[in-house]
Formats: sequence, structure tokens, C-alpha cells
Amino acid sequence: MCCGSGGVGKTTTAAALALRAAERHGRRTVVLTIDPARRLAQSLGLTELDNTPRQVKGIDVEESGGELHAMMLDMKRTFDDVVLQHTDPAKAAEIFANPFYQAMSSTFAGTQEYMAMEKLGQLHARGEWDLIVVDTPPSRSALDFLDAPARLSRFLDGRMLRMLLAPARSGGRSMFSLVTASFGMFSKVVQKVLGAQLLTDLSGFVAALDSMFGGFRQRAEQTYRILQARETAFLLVAAPEPDAVREAAYFAGRLREERMPLAGLVLNRVHRPTVPLDAATSREAADRLAELGGHEGAADVLRAHSALARQAVREQQVAARFTEAFPQVPTVSVTAQPADVHDVDGLRTIGAAISRS
Repeated sequence: MCCGSGGVGKTTTAAALALRAAERHGRRTVVLTIDPARRLAQSLGLTELDNTPRQVKGIDVEESGGELHAMMLDMKRTFDDVVLQHTDPAKAAEIFANPFYQAMSSTFAGTQEYMAMEKLGQLHARGEWDLIVVDTPPSRSALDFLDAPARLSRFLDGRMLRMLLAPARSGGRSMFSLVTASFGMFSKVVQKVLGAQLLTDLSGFVAALDSMFGGFRQRAEQTYRILQARETAFLLVAAPEPDAVREAAYFAGRLREERMPLAGLVLNRVHRPTVPLDAATSREAADRLAELGGHEGAADVLRAHSALARQAVREQQVAARFTEAFPQVPTVSVTAQPADVHDVDGLRTIGAAISRS
């Protein structure tokens, strides 16, 4: 599970780890991205990704015997598949036509994270993979990845929806007459808040999914237990910037509370001076050369090195906020690349850097 704030190279790290597992360790690997950005497909040389694992061709697996597959979560398609799997075709068609389901399966808060859990559970249950690498959304959303399934399953199995389900079990009596007779003021309040049509759609949705309610919570709990298992590893990814490191520390604390296995921190895009010359010395040398005249090129190089050395010190200080708070968590530093990683060779470079560290 690769987690971290946005823009820190999390998707690249996930792809690099998956590629190295396939090429160097001969593992049958699948990498799943929940982030709708297209970077994963582009870096692996694929034109597109969808809800089904696609094998990545043209990688170096002849000696290792490994395989690499990649996919991107389609939350509506995953929700549809869950419905098809647990209901008959007629009931599924009724659910798909329901306006509340159409909205919920596409835009409802928490649906993406819940369906990510469903997809992870499906991949795990198939038993086809030696390694599943998950590229989660930015870290606050990744916290939703832990929280949203429980929230959504509580919603789908909640008391209010159970009350709305009662009319569907009434032998065909009108929904509103039954709700009014049974719950009185509750009906008026709910209609005022939600509106009569939405309440009708919601009741139909609840009635149609009645047989699936228990399964939502059960599967969420099963996948949650997978995330707590020893075979799982959470890997935090951050850049040496205050906000990114703060997010990583927040997430590390949360994982500790949830007793989930934190394997380490990948500190991406770290700057390292190429020669052991500190910032002050470089700047003084540049000033002396400028005073002498005729050495503008050398002076510029020394000034650039001075700026790089200062940046490296700042990054070390920022990283220390995490390492001092979590001294037991292994930390790997990956040097900033001269250009964005956009192909398999670039992924190999990142994977090798993580491995060497």
C-alpha cells in the first residue's frame, strides 16, 4: 500500500516497485491505482488502464519468469460488478435503473474508497498474484481509504435505511402511507430534508439491495483484516517538504493506532551535492573569484553549488521531523531525477535506487 500526499511521486514509486518485483524477483505482480491520473499507464507504455488487469509487455522478465499487470479502479464498474455478483439479473437491472444508485455509484462520498476495498478484496481472493501493489489517493484521501468503507457499510446497513426498507416489506402498500402510519413525524422530517422523490428513490434502492446489506459490511471487514495482516506492508511516500512530511507523519501515527504494518518511508526527490563542499565555503569562494575578475563561469558554478548545499541541509532538517518522531521506521532516500519519470527505464532507475538504499 503506497500512501502519501499529492505530487510526491507516489504513483511512480508504486509502479517502480511493481516493475522491479516482476523483473528482478520473478513475481507475478499487479499494480492497482485509485488515482484517476493517467501517469501509471503512460509510464508503463500502456495506452489506457481500466478495471481489469492488463499485462505490461516489453519488460525484462525472460530470466525471472515474472509478470507485471496494471489496472485503474473504475468505482462504478466495480459497484456494478458487486451487484451482478450478489443478485439475479432482474434485480440487478432494477438496481441499475434506480436514480439513487446511479448517483451513489458515481459520486457518493466514500464510494470510491469502498470500491477500492472491494477491488482489493477481489484481487486478493483470486489468489493469482504474488504481489499486489496499491497506489492510493493523496494521504487525506488515503485515510478515507481506511475509514470510508466502514462509514459506507454503516450507512448501507444503518437504522434509517432499515426504516425506509419497511414499506418494501409491507406487501405492496404505499410507501408514504406506511411510513406515515408507522413513523409519523419521522416521515415528515425526512421528506422535508430529502424531498419526496429522493426518498422514493432511496427506498427503492434500499429495497432492491436488501439481500446485499450484510455482505457490504462483511467484505469491508474482511479486507480491513487483510490490511492488518503480516503479509501487508504500508509504504509512505513523501517529498522533503514540510507539508508532505507532516502528512506522512500524520498517516504513520494513524497506522500505528490501527495496528497496520508500516514498512517504511520513501523520501523522494532528495537533493545531494556532488562534492563535499558546504554552502558557506562555496559562496565565499564564488565571491573571491568575482573580485578577481575573469572567472564568472566558475563563480556561477560555486554559487549554484552553494544553493544546492543549502537546499540539501533544509531537506535534511525537514526529514528529521519524521525520523525523530518515528525512529523505528526505515527511511529510504531517492535522489531527484533530472527529468520526470515517464517510461519503463525511468521506473527501473527509481526501483534500483530504492533497492540500493
